[in-house]
Amino acid sequence: MKSIVIYSSQTGNTKKLAEAVYSALSGEKSIYPIGEAPEPSGFDLVCVGFWLMAGKPDPKSQEYLKKITSQKLFLFATHGASATSRHVQNAMEEAIRLAPESDIIGSFSCSGEVNPKVIEKAGSKPEPPAWLDDAPKAVGHPDQADLKNVIRRLEESL
Repeated sequence: MKSIVIYSSQTGNTKKLAEAVYSALSGEKSIYPIGEAPEPSGFDLVCVGFWLMAGKPDPKSQEYLKKITSQKLFLFATHGASATSRHVQNAMEEAIRLAPESDIIGSFSCSGEVNPKVIEKAGSKPEPPAWLDDAPKAVGHPDQADLKNVIRRLEESL
């Protein structure tokens, strides 16, 4: 199987998950940051990792997801919110909607430590974002358990 791992990461959180996903794949494989990613055609499995922005995959990831057609697709994400929050569920649902022709084989998300400047800026808004209360719990994530869990979820999906 020919696989590709594409990731968008501002702070390194999603990159950590991408590297774990890449390490778990066998066969012909490659990994790229989203700004250097080739077209997804020609790959049997496309794994796309993203961070959340306004409750959706970041803009570059949204554009890349739209390019995926009939390939198998594994989604993974990092965020400041609780993994079980409606905020995260909505973001994953949006990612799935962006690649309607793909064969979604699985997904994974976990908390990712949020830059303190982002927390400060978000906290100063008249209506703070939904994830702000969860952000302190994201410190230190993704951790080793998160990396093992993304690999386990990928392996269960294949």
